[in-house]
Amino acid sequence: MKPIYQFFLSSTVVLMGCNTPQSKTSETSKSKTEITQKTITFADFKKIKGVDNVQDVPFQLFTKLDSVQFFVSPNKEAGHLKIAYNKLDNYYGFEEFDDFYSIHYSINNTISNSIEAFVLKSEFTASFDLTLNGVDLYQIRSSTLKKSQDLKNKSFSKYGTITEVSEQEFTAASKNRIDEVLVKNPQIKLKGNNWISADNTKETVITQHENVSTEDGTLSNEYIGQFPSLHLEVFKENSAETIDTYYSFYYVKSTADFALFTGGYPQILPGKNRISSISSNSDVGSNFEINQYVEQSHNQENLLYVNFTNFKIANEAAAFWKDDKTFYAEVYPVNSASSQGKKQKTAFIKIQLKDNLF
Repeated sequence: MKPIYQFFLSSTVVLMGCNTPQSKTSETSKSKTEITQKTITFADFKKIKGVDNVQDVPFQLFTKLDSVQFFVSPNKEAGHLKIAYNKLDNYYGFEEFDDFYSIHYSINNTISNSIEAFVLKSEFTASFDLTLNGVDLYQIRSSTLKKSQDLKNKSFSKYGTITEVSEQEFTAASKNRIDEVLVKNPQIKLKGNNWISADNTKETVITQHENVSTEDGTLSNEYIGQFPSLHLEVFKENSAETIDTYYSFYYVKSTADFALFTGGYPQILPGKNRISSISSNSDVGSNFEINQYVEQSHNQENLLYVNFTNFKIANEAAAFWKDDKTFYAEVYPVNSASSQGKKQKTAFIKIQLKDNLF
């Protein structure tokens, strides 16, 4: 029996000797895990000056998530902080990495308390990558039908339908547009500092609606062309007091005084004497306007005004009427912006007015 006892004793010693290193390895692993899971706070991020001028920001970032992650470096294994998304926060993008964007973020919107952080591309969309996907195109801020202003209705469905269409449909429809195209009138000339209408018998000075001079002395009034059916000469003008650009119309058969204007590049439906335009609103979204031209008084009557809130106009001059109820335009999502050689994603919309709206 003695040899058997010695065998069990020696076996026990061996087993205990094997368990000791495993215990140390487990403790070491646990220690490393605790270091990796160190609680991250804003104090762990690099302090920066912060953004004083949005024009200096290469691009902005947007998210639809309820919370986002801020990493201390562009590495998925790096320490990170999860914060609730606040729609009042600005996420200013400055650099792009494989899986991350670097951002400048002002804590509690305090510029003097700003940090650099890294966010996952999967959680954000850059301004140059925004699309109309999921956007409510019908949303409006206000509208006016003839002389009836409506500040309560927030949907375009009261007036018609609006949908996103393919570029192929937009291009195909443009080949059958019915609105009149502006053409240059050779009788409209620049003479000195004035635009004039010159025929064989006399010269008539076109009295500009807004006489604006610039530092280099050049005119800020640009001749665009004539709508032959209405005998209206169109000029692109800039206001000295605002950043807005508008288009002024002049009737030069009997007088060259200012007649009417639109906020965007105009389209004419000659058979109905309607003048429309679509342009980006300097405040929110874009403006869609349709006016009736009264030839007897060379004036206009408002038919429809709508302030859409979720898109801006990419190319005013590219908008057109396919028929007297169907209007096409090239647009961008409202927060879209190009950046560092990256273009905005163009989209195309079709507006169809209800029968007998006017």
